[in-house]
Amino acid sequence: QVQLVESGGGSVPPGGSLRLSCVASGWTSTRRRMGWFRQGPGKEREGVASIYIYPGGATPYYIDPVKGRFTISQDNDQKTGVLQMNNLKPEDTGMYYCAADLPPYGGTWYAAGEWKHWGQGTQVTVSS
Repeated sequence: QVQLVESGGGSVPPGGSLRLSCVASGWTSTRRRMGWFRQGPGKEREGVASIYIYPGGATPYYIDPVKGRFTISQDNDQKTGVLQMNNLKPEDTGMYYCAADLPPYGGTWYAAGEWKHWGQGTQVTVSS
């Protein structure tokens, strides 16, 4: 059973940075994907970034509003996913969730319903 535990949320002013981590356990596959989703007050859960991991490499994806500000990666231990968030804006506020999957994957990475495993979430607040 895949288990995910997030950490790193907090409250920062606009322009600040946060680093979210997601520790995964319960899998040994060399092919997997990890993603980050967020849900603001009164909003649906939306995909923010994902990374597809395969032997010899990885491919990241981002939604347009976070391109150039957020970076998704995986630590060398192959079990910790990281979302580095820079130049944060008030509209980035929300509960951030880590998600993970093993192949076969759903068709669209930014659709929450396509992911099987979820963490409990960590709150990110951007406010002056």
